[in-house]
Amino acid sequence: MTRIVIAPDSFKGTIDAADVAAALAAGWRSVRADDTVVAAPMADGGEGTLDAIAAATPGARRVPVTVTGPDDRPVDTHWLLLPDGTGVVELALTSGITLLDELAPRTAHTLGVGEAIAAALDHGVTRMLVAIGGSASTDGGAGMLAALGARFAPVEGGHPRGPADVSLIEGVDPSELRALPPGGVVALTDVDSPLTGERGAAAVFGPQKGLAPVDVSWVDAALARFAGLLGADPATPGAGAAGGTGFALVAWGASLQSGAVAVADAIGLGAALAGADLVITGEGRFDGQTAAGKVAHEVARRADTVGTPRALVAGAIAAEPRGFAAAVSLTDLAGAAQAAMADPARWLHAAGAQLAQSVTPHDAR
Repeated sequence: MTRIVIAPDSFKGTIDAADVAAALAAGWRSVRADDTVVAAPMADGGEGTLDAIAAATPGARRVPVTVTGPDDRPVDTHWLLLPDGTGVVELALTSGITLLDELAPRTAHTLGVGEAIAAALDHGVTRMLVAIGGSASTDGGAGMLAALGARFAPVEGGHPRGPADVSLIEGVDPSELRALPPGGVVALTDVDSPLTGERGAAAVFGPQKGLAPVDVSWVDAALARFAGLLGADPATPGAGAAGGTGFALVAWGASLQSGAVAVADAIGLGAALAGADLVITGEGRFDGQTAAGKVAHEVARRADTVGTPRALVAGAIAAEPRGFAAAVSLTDLAGAAQAAMADPARWLHAAGAQLAQSVTPHDAR
């Protein structure tokens, strides 16, 4: 019997990974009803990471918490407690860009994700995973460190609010910084960017958070000064993730790992692919950043390892989809990006049906 695995990321801001997988599966089954279709929603350290790990971990429990959002408004959210004592915190749920009504590039901060980490520490977690994609801020993780006990002079109250405050920092007092849990902290990242420079947090990702081109240079300089005060290496791959939160976590003592790799391991993707005739992966935009640690790249890598053919569905395809048996753009199907984003489930269903008609899994090998 033909077996299809569907392992997509969320299409950021439009539809979550579980619903992407469900729509693609429904489309495939509308053409090939007798095939076995296995949904394996993925994430890369950004939004949906906590959900993907929760779905794959029997006994996982969501623990409610209220934190300070990136614009100071309270956010009712949760972190995840796994049966082995590991806590999972997702930055997108606490300090994420989707929590803002309007972008706040100068003042948005990461205090909330630090408060969620502190809550998990207070609960007594033995180990922690922090998924750090989807940040609203380019504050270098200063807000997070403040919530964990660090103090920054001469910032009022010691709690920096965004890069505007980070640029004022002259000294750091880490004496009351919380200790890591016994099993350590792993930060799950979706990029391998350094903190500063032309590939850094301000230059590459700052504009996505509303940073004007004229402001990139001073924010980059502020992050460089901040790095000098904390003493960690700003060139660490992944330090620039989440507006520099990756760097702050390294400074705290955490290690960095690809979020896509960690989630793939957690959901047992390797075993699922080994017995599959085809895997369909996808993301909102397939482009030059995909190979830097995004879901589609990791799924493709694992599929190639076991010889499973792969197909791609993306909201938009802006780079050559090498090695895929087929690739479908929702923008092309719908006729325009706006139409595709207005009803993504409809066009994902259509994409699944199109793949079922055009790709014969056995022939794809």
